[in-house]
Amino acid sequence: MERFTVHTGLVAPLDRANVDTDAIIPKQFLKSIKRSGYGPNCFDEWRYLDVGQPGADNSKRPLNSQFILNEPRYAGASVLLARQNFGCGSSREHAPWALLQNGYRAIIAPSYGDIFHSNSLNNGLLVIRLPEAQVDQLFHDCAAFPGFQLVIDLELQQVRATDARYAFDFEIAAGKRERMLNGWDDIGLTLKHSAEIAAFESKHLAAQPWLA
Repeated sequence: MERFTVHTGLVAPLDRANVDTDAIIPKQFLKSIKRSGYGPNCFDEWRYLDVGQPGADNSKRPLNSQFILNEPRYAGASVLLARQNFGCGSSREHAPWALLQNGYRAIIAPSYGDIFHSNSLNNGLLVIRLPEAQVDQLFHDCAAFPGFQLVIDLELQQVRATDARYAFDFEIAAGKRERMLNGWDDIGLTLKHSAEIAAFESKHLAAQPWLA
């Protein structure tokens, strides 16, 4: 997965609580066994006026002008601001895939569904918990200042205003932080021990050559 150290990005506000994984990526898109192509269908039922189907040409579908993330000012946003219990519902890993493939590198909210939180960090999507008062401040600034950006600093574990007006500290498990800083997914972590694995295989086969 892609390393995450310090990221500065445009912020998009999704002022809804209890956004579940069915809303992030609807069930009909789970038929694919691929891990790519979900970005255009992220928030599909809110994003478009018609019913989306796998393989459809999304560029020809009618957009919902009332959905805030469709506003031109949020085009290219890479930081999503959300409310309580974001990512609740089922345990589908497709939800962080869809968010990442839609361009988001980080989510900021007061709380998350537990499985979504774990899936996100395992796939390189930084999910940050901040107190509601700080999240309220960010929603206010996002509405007040077109082009509002934030600096997400995983090394210092801070969310900062680009003009340094404030800096909010956040917590993250040390192991998850190390994985994201280095871009290590589960396979990457295993490959760190490739020399030891190769040595074990060689010794094992020497002792039991019939296994070769």
